[in-house]
Order: sequence, then structure tokens, then C-alpha cells
Amino acid sequence: MKPASRALLMAALVLAAINLRPGITSLAPLIERIAHELSLSRGLISLTTALPVLCMGLLAPLAPRLAVRFGLERVITACLLLIGVALVARLAGHASSVLIVSAVVLGAGIAIAGPLLSGFIKRQFHDQVGRVVAWYSLSMTIGGAGGAVLTPPVTQLLGDQWHWGLAFWALPALLALLLWLRLPNRPKPAGEVAHGGLPWREPRAWLITAFFALQAGLFYALTTWLVARYHEAGFSLLRSNSLFSLFMLVGLPSAFVLPWLAQRFDNRYLLLLFCGLVSSLCLGMITLLPTVVPELWAMLLGLGLSGSFALSMVLPLYEVHTPIAVSRWTAMMLFAGYGLACLTPVLAGLGRDLAGSYQMPFMIITMLALIMCLLAWLLGRGRR
Repeated sequence: MKPASRALLMAALVLAAINLRPGITSLAPLIERIAHELSLSRGLISLTTALPVLCMGLLAPLAPRLAVRFGLERVITACLLLIGVALVARLAGHASSVLIVSAVVLGAGIAIAGPLLSGFIKRQFHDQVGRVVAWYSLSMTIGGAGGAVLTPPVTQLLGDQWHWGLAFWALPALLALLLWLRLPNRPKPAGEVAHGGLPWREPRAWLITAFFALQAGLFYALTTWLVARYHEAGFSLLRSNSLFSLFMLVGLPSAFVLPWLAQRFDNRYLLLLFCGLVSSLCLGMITLLPTVVPELWAMLLGLGLSGSFALSMVLPLYEVHTPIAVSRWTAMMLFAGYGLACLTPVLAGLGRDLAGSYQMPFMIITMLALIMCLLAWLLGRGRR
């Protein structure tokens, strides 16, 4: 099989990245409706977000080993197939058990693909990491924003059947799968296979993991409950969804520009701190004064959180120097990070059930954002 062109490799990366979020974010605008129709508590319905995130953590360490055994490209292809199957299964989502099982299968596909895509970047684009990671993070953000923004109109077009709106996102997964089947499956160099463990003894790996856990927890908690918070504050459901869409869409330029700026000016930790401070301010306003210029805080929150995600995905690429090592650092970051982050949407939902409002859970979410700022500062102090 002939080597793939750079353009084909880039297209494959972008399409794979687009499919890493819609399966989760597409639930956000429909979650209250689904909970009502299926008579599920908010704590239980939040499992549709929490379980994929948990799987993304628990299964991430398998990624480097599977890549060594079967080849990086073929494992990513299999993950795209899993994602597509999980999304098609949501056609039967009126059975709550199917909805939950599809979330687990979806999380498994995302869990293993994520670290390997970082290794794919390091291998295929080692001479232009900053630019390619910018496209990678932008593509993930496009997928997440598309899932949140387009699911309601797609649901309306498909007869106002929410299970069709959720299953629609199997189509981009199928497209990505067809493209990845065309890529040659390159074996790992022998030198990369020799050392298989995750970097548990590296202090900076733990700092990066903790930062990633906090920003991911914030993102998935907001993906699950931000619409409900706005609705509780007195906005119509249409306005609440519009504010959520604004939050997601403003993240697009942030996800693209900030990794480029981080490489261009070597200031990624300062940018991390900036994103954390912006996110903290916006969450404080949404918690205490949600009706005061809500569009401004939704926009800035999208800037801050998307930027912190994009920058955190870059960090392992600058800490180590081989594709498999990058996959291992990323696997640890996703394993422990998502393992902790999955608790945030569930605890926020349980907090809402217990407190009777979203204000208390959002106060705690704001405090987590402030801790994220501290970690960004510590990373900057101990930079390599």
C-alpha cells in the first residue's frame, strides 16, 4: 500500500476528531425532554454524559498497548466503527437501558481513539505540531458545537423524534470510517514498543492530568446542565438553548487560535492561566447573576473553556518526544482526568435534586475553575 499523502492524513485526522464529541454534546439540548419522557431522575439521566467520560478515562491506558499489538491506524478505525454503532443504537433510545449501554460503547471508542490521535499527530506531523494540533482541537470543538447546536433542528426535521436526532450523528462517523480504511497501517518502530507503562512517577504528568480533569469536568457538567441553569433562571427554553449554542460556537476560534499562539510565543502556561481566570469569572456570573448580560458571559466562557481544553491537549506533545510516549502521557491524562471528570455532571445533577436549584452546584463548579487557575500557575512555575 502506498504512503498516504499529507492532505489525506490531515483529512483523516480532522474527520476523526470531529466525531469525538457529538455523541455526548447532542444530548444537552434534549436532556430535560428525555428525562421527562423516560421518567428518569436528573442524577440517572446524567449517566448518559458521565458514563462515556468514565469510559474515556478507564480505557485510555489500553490505547498504546492496542496500537502496539494491532497498529495505530487500524485501532483508530475500529474506534470509529464503535462510535458509529453506538450512535445507531440510539434509534432504540426509548429503552433507557439502550441509551445507557450506547453511552458506554461510545465512551469506549472515544477513550482509545483520543490518545492514539495525539500519537498520530506526533508521528505524521512532528515538524508542525502546533499548527496541526490547532486544527485537531478546532475539529473536536466543531464536532461538540455541532452536536449541541444542530441536534434540535435536525430532530425537528426528522419528525420531532429525539432518538432520530441523536442517531443522526452516526453519519459523520461512517464518513470518517470510510476514509480511515484507506490509510496504510504502519507498524510501531521496535524502539517505541519496548517501554509500555504510563508515566505515574512523573510529577508534571500528574499536574497536567489534574488540570485536564478539572477543565473536562467543567465542560461536561456545563454540557449537561447549562441549558437547565439558564431555564431555571427564567429564560425560555429557546433562549436557554441559544445561550448554550453561543457558548459552544465561540469556542471554535479559541480552540484553533490558542494552540497556535502557544507554539508561536511559547506562552502556553500563561494562556492556561488566562483561560482559567476567564472561566472562573463567567461561572461566577452565571451562578449569582445569570440574567445580567448573559450573552457576554456565555461567549467568554466558551473562549475560556475551549481554550483550556485545546491547550491541555497540547501539553503532552511538548513534554516527550516519540509518538508512543506522547500516547502514554495522553493516556494517563485521559485515564485519571476523565475518571475524575465523569463525577462532575453526576454530582451536579444530584446536587440539583437535593438542593432544589442549580445555584449551589454551580457555586461548586466555580470553585473548581479557581483551582484550575492554581494548577495553571504551578505548571508555569515548573515548566521544562
